[in-house]
Amino acid sequence: MTGDLGSKNPFEDIRERMAEEERVREKVDEQGNRWVKVYFGGGQHFRNWLEQCQELGEVQVEEVSPQGFRCYEDGGEKLYRIWLKVQPERQVELFTS
Repeated sequence: MTGDLGSKNPFEDIRERMAEEERVREKVDEQGNRWVKVYFGGGQHFRNWLEQCQELGEVQVEEVSPQGFRCYEDGGEKLYRIWLKVQPERQVELFTS
């Protein structure tokens, strides 16, 4: 996570924070299951994405600190990541275009 965000240019803060978030793409849980991040955001968009992702398979929702995202900080809004569990038998179908 970044250091003292209040001491820098706000445009630098958001670029830095977005670059950090872009590096978060997948994770492996304690049972060895692979999860891919399919969404990052909040509000009504989050709810729409969550509903659609639940149709595709098992999902996890992770609340993320809004630090560095001024519009979320100022509005007291929450940010989320939606993780979709990778099912090897459906991987080709879901993750290729």
